[in-house]
Amino acid sequence: MRYRINGRDCEADMSGGSVSVDGRRLSLRVLSCEGDTVEFMLGGAYHRARYSGAGSSSLDIVVDGVPVSVDLNPGLDSVVYKNAGGAGAGGTPAALRSKIPGKVVSVSVSVGDEVSEGDPVCALESMKMQVSVAAHRAGTVKSVRVSEGGNVAKGDVIAEIS
Repeated sequence: MRYRINGRDCEADMSGGSVSVDGRRLSLRVLSCEGDTVEFMLGGAYHRARYSGAGSSSLDIVVDGVPVSVDLNPGLDSVVYKNAGGAGAGGTPAALRSKIPGKVVSVSVSVGDEVSEGDPVCALESMKMQVSVAAHRAGTVKSVRVSEGGNVAKGDVIAEIS
């Protein structure tokens, strides 16, 4: 699985009592797990980690006194953007559709706003992860079909842009 740790891209695979990070395989053994603290042995060295905060798409931990921020799925925004909505023809409004179910955390546009392709339209929270939904095309926002605090299903229209 891909992660971004303190701004650095990493690949990690946990299986069989070991972890592979960037091609290096290290033994992993959890010693204790109480509340927000985990003690573990990694590659023969003792470590203590404490959860200091969890966002919707990242996890902040302190490992041996060093703050570490882990982006849990650094590619999710680009996947949602790539698959959001469909292109309309000419001045015909094109529906920006949700590719995931979730709760609407914020709405960044209003009817009549001019947007460029890639501009944020809203933010959704799904499975404790927050995802920005970007405009799939440049144009004028013709309708906004979601509101903050509301829920969307996969395929629901978020906005129409022409």
